[in-house]
Amino acid sequence: MRRKLIEFIVGSWEFIDHKLRTTNHELRTIKRSSGFTLTEVVVASGLLIIAMVPMLRALTSSHLNTVTIQHKTRSLTLAQAKLDEIRAQSIYHYTDSFTEVNTSLDGSYLCNVADVPVSGNLRTITVSVGYDLDGNNILQPGEIEVILTTFVAKRWQ
Repeated sequence: MRRKLIEFIVGSWEFIDHKLRTTNHELRTIKRSSGFTLTEVVVASGLLIIAMVPMLRALTSSHLNTVTIQHKTRSLTLAQAKLDEIRAQSIYHYTDSFTEVNTSLDGSYLCNVADVPVSGNLRTITVSVGYDLDGNNILQPGEIEVILTTFVAKRWQ
């Protein structure tokens, strides 16, 4: 009985040893074949770079468009506020001139106001607002984002 037990243990040990050696050999084979060669890495990197260039160009142009839209939206808001201010002032100070040149509204945003009399009781007010791109505090034609024009009438005499 002891002899059979020893034979069983030795046989089991040989079986386990054989399985471990086979498994280690298979793992070594898998490890050798599972990596990438330098050529594959270089080709994959090149393809990735080629694919990324158009994507980066698209992101850059969309960012520039976003900045332009932000400037136009802010210019429109400031121009509307300036027209509202002039309308409110015209109620009690209709005879005053509302003309302004290169007035700073909000940081780098500048405003020009043209006040043109149409008749004794009617005036045309034109507000031009833009972002001062070159920082010279002069609103040049290329910097104007929004132009709003309205009529202001004398309300009472």
